[in-house]
Amino acid sequence: MPLTMYSYPKCGTCRKAKKWMEENQLEFEEIHIVDSPPSKEELKSLHEKSGLNVKKFFNTSGKKYRELGLKDKVKSASDEELFDLLASDGMLIKRPIVTDGSKVTVGFKEEEYEETWLK
Repeated sequence: MPLTMYSYPKCGTCRKAKKWMEENQLEFEEIHIVDSPPSKEELKSLHEKSGLNVKKFFNTSGKKYRELGLKDKVKSASDEELFDLLASDGMLIKRPIVTDGSKVTVGFKEEEYEETWLK
């Protein structure tokens, strides 16, 4: 099954991940995370499969995150509220998110990609 990669073309980390996937000849469909952000249900599914804390899905270094003052809100919000926030704006989501339908990676760490997508 080809991979699905939610990314943002201007994001340096996304470009690195895309280059790595191309170099390793992995087949993937790229989805623009701002133009076509994952829905709340998709985010819940990705979160469940990732095994990560929902807070790890936030792009904490993003301008939008800082503008909305989410640092404190995220600490006290319920998971439902966090999913609503993430689904409201693709710029709030940490990227890239890569999935094959059963495994999920968030962000780009070469070792993690090798472990997850080459084995």
